[in-house]
Amino acid sequence: MRHRKTGRRLGRTTAHRKALMRNMVTSLLEHERIVTTTPKAKELRKVADKMISLGKRGDLHARRQALSFIRDKRVVDKLFDKLSNEYMDRNGGYTRIIQTGNRIGDAAPMAIIELVNYQAESGNNAGN
Repeated sequence: MRHRKTGRRLGRTTAHRKALMRNMVTSLLEHERIVTTTPKAKELRKVADKMISLGKRGDLHARRQALSFIRDKRVVDKLFDKLSNEYMDRNGGYTRIIQTGNRIGDAAPMAIIELVNYQAESGNNAGN
């Protein structure tokens, strides 16, 4: 019986699932918006919110905890410098999940997960 064992297993071993979450949270914090399946997005939301809460704490121990999970120094610097200031007055709910329909190949439910303060950058391809 799996009473009181929370979290989705996502059809992966523990090590694979942990590596997946590390990669996805790094990508989310770097790009501020990623496309993935809905179950992965729902699991990612829990981890990403914890990382942003660490960034808001801002002390050395929180930075080391974030570095032990994220393992990309540039992303951790962005988290503690830029993102923590944006979400300082917010008490949670740092991410948003937008359902986008099913994937063509296997009909998996897809979603966009993004940070709440995400602003689409208007680059050279704007209007194309």
